[in-house]
Amino acid sequence: MSDGFDERAAPRRTLAGATILQIVPKLDEEPAARSAVNIAHVLLLAGARALVAAEGGSLVSELTTAGGEWIPMVNASVNPLRLRRNAREIENLIGQERIDIIHAYDAGAAWSAHVATSKVACWLVTSLPDVPLYAGIRGRYAGALAQGHRVIAPSNYSAGPIMERYGLRAEQITIVPRVIDTATYDPAAVSPERADAQRQRWRVAREDRVVMVPGRVAPWNGQNLLPEITRALVDGGVLGFVIVVVGEGTTHARYSRDVLKRAQAMDVDDLIRMTGHCDDMPAAFAASDFVAVPAIEAPLLGRVVAQAQAMGRPVVTNDVGMLAEHIVAPPRMPEDVRTGWIVNPGDSAEFAQMLGLALSLNATAYRQMSARARQFAEYMFAPESVADAMRSVYTSLLARDDL
Repeated sequence: MSDGFDERAAPRRTLAGATILQIVPKLDEEPAARSAVNIAHVLLLAGARALVAAEGGSLVSELTTAGGEWIPMVNASVNPLRLRRNAREIENLIGQERIDIIHAYDAGAAWSAHVATSKVACWLVTSLPDVPLYAGIRGRYAGALAQGHRVIAPSNYSAGPIMERYGLRAEQITIVPRVIDTATYDPAAVSPERADAQRQRWRVAREDRVVMVPGRVAPWNGQNLLPEITRALVDGGVLGFVIVVVGEGTTHARYSRDVLKRAQAMDVDDLIRMTGHCDDMPAAFAASDFVAVPAIEAPLLGRVVAQAQAMGRPVVTNDVGMLAEHIVAPPRMPEDVRTGWIVNPGDSAEFAQMLGLALSLNATAYRQMSARARQFAEYMFAPESVADAMRSVYTSLLARDDL
């Protein structure tokens, strides 16, 4: 009796024995290259070949030592002649190296890879940039990013415009957040002495709670809202806290001075500290109790929200760019799994209200939220989690028979 199973059918492909080529601009310590190397590690453990085509850089040794293979290729350029030359090289590589999947991380690389895979059968995966669309000459090739059999986006914010512009369906997009170093950004990795040293540099009393505002002091980061937020907190009876602004403040020196002048005019300058650039951000997070991100424009990466939660710090942030996607909060998620608060951009009164709720947490509620924040960060942003998500994408393609 037949059960519908055909013993003659070819077994579905898996990563074991497959060859994956990732294409990044340069193997330096930057998000795309770091992701490619992390993914290479996972592929090698699964029994796959891991090739990375890129210009050389500091990560070449890490890749090759682990067993990955580096193919020198100049692909950061959008010079038409270079892109056509790369397309021919990729086409040859598909045949010579028996490549099963190509993953292109840049518009130019996606264009070259799409041309190659239109001539030789090979799955194509593309990764969208954090900024929704390229501008200028690079924008001419951005459409190639929508041509992948699977399209990877770091956030719904970055996916939305390209879905609308090129008519992509939701099932063609996979959201895989940018990785952060959850081993470095780990409360257990920062000694009490390092955290105490930061608080001393900030001149913070032992009993004061610290609300850290990380990021360059610049108009788009919204630090000019801090005097009003602080004033509203004080007027609401919230005491025993200090706002510590951690970030370079000389590039936009006039803006920095204006923030301090506003603080003086509102009589809260003793509660706002401008501390400048910090070389030890894990210790800065550890020295803080809460993290506030009052940005009024979408950041390029938004990594600071993920890093804060990895350090077990609840976050209050404005709903700009991908920031809200990086926090667990109602109404998208239940109250009992909250890791922070999301505020309408530029609304200092609402920001003060949410920050006041954070500062009102009792010790037990704070510890619980801190633990949830760390757990969420490990689940979403850890190198292993991000690489596993990409492994699932590759595996799903290999299992298909419609190429």
